Amino acid sequence: MKEYLEERTDQVSIDPIGNVIARKKGDKPGPKVILTAHIDEVGFMVKKIEENGLLRFEKLGGNDDRTLLAQPVTVMGCQGLLPGLIGTMSAHYVKFDDPSKLRKHQQLYIDIGASSRHEVLEMGVEIGTPITWGSEFVVFGPEYAPRVRAKSLDDRAGVAVLLQALEEIQAENFAGELIFLFAVQEEVGLRGAKTASEHIKADAAIAVDTTAVSDTPEETMDQSLGLGRGTGIKVMDFSLIVHKTMKETLVNLAKEQNIPYQLEVFPGIGTDGGAVNYANKGIPTGVLSVPSRYAHSPVEVVDLGDLEATKDLLKAFILNLSEEQSFEF
Repeated sequence: MKEYLEERTDQVSIDPIGNVIARKKGDKPGPKVILTAHIDEVGFMVKKIEENGLLRFEKLGGNDDRTLLAQPVTVMGCQGLLPGLIGTMSAHYVKFDDPSKLRKHQQLYIDIGASSRHEVLEMGVEIGTPITWGSEFVVFGPEYAPRVRAKSLDDRAGVAVLLQALEEIQAENFAGELIFLFAVQEEVGLRGAKTASEHIKADAAIAVDTTAVSDTPEETMDQSLGLGRGTGIKVMDFSLIVHKTMKETLVNLAKEQNIPYQLEVFPGIGTDGGAVNYANKGIPTGVLSVPSRYAHSPVEVVDLGDLEATKDLLKAFILNLSEEQSFEF
């Protein structure tokens, strides 16, 4: 990230907690605006190595125990990446067990092919070694409306939006200064954005993250957010009530530019927008959400049209900045 941004921005730094921060100045005076997406992902960490070589693990972020069984993982050993899988009871043994029982992650284990604790250590794995999902990046669906299936689209999708918007404004004129904040540790408590934004003086901010849609057939789904319906303009979640002026600015731009959008009220989610909004004396903050299915699973899904709409609205916001811009109520 640092090397990529150095070629496209004026200044890049990495702070002590690991956030990547890049600044790009416009050609005329205007507001300072934070644009943020997080670069961490949900995952796991080795907690214990059994004598037979199986790994016990702890969760990093909000993984659902129902999605864990028999899933491929990648163990990030100090000697390189190691394929593994979360073990499960063979179907032949189910008759001796309670098939309706949901095992908690503390009861599960990861198999990396080792047969002893000694072999695990020789493979470069120890207590605290991080683990990610081992699923692949796949483009699927009709050619005219493709979708992507992969791990960690929360929030690689948001990062892609920021980077593509940055690419497209290279030859454009805009006012003020953009502060790109690629934050760490969002999935464990918005820690990176909270740390960084306390030291960044800004007039406004926009966070870009994914949001869970409710368009699948489960009885608990209310169909209020859907894949392929455009970018999400957040109104409220559990981490913030979006600043009125920011929300109206984004909605008006979407209408003017004919960018498809949907309004998002979802108390079951939080983003770095909440952490930035509370920083300093309060930074007026908006949030653009990339709609996503199967969030925090190894096979998250986003629609590339929604991704494009999110980028288009972020770019329109940047190019609409002016010296007289005010984000006050």
